[in-house]
Amino acid sequence: MDELYGKIYFCCDIFNRNMKIKSIPYNIFRFYYDGFRSMTVGKKLWTIILIKLAVMFLFFKLFFFPNYLNSHYKTNEEKSLHVIEQLIK
Repeated sequence: MDELYGKIYFCCDIFNRNMKIKSIPYNIFRFYYDGFRSMTVGKKLWTIILIKLAVMFLFFKLFFFPNYLNSHYKTNEEKSLHVIEQLIK
């Protein structure tokens, strides 16, 4: 048993010495990059998700959330006073 453990430890030790250790952000990037690259169905799902996010942020913002400050106040001072009043209330 000790002989087998020694061989396994030796192999792992050699592997770790020969392996190039990169930075943590690079390892995280490679993890996701390899995962997304090997996807088949996931690519289509991510495309749908990105399209939905674009619709939500672009379409809804333009039509359902108008810019209140620009339409009611002309100068930056008036806008800032209104924001301060709303924060203090």
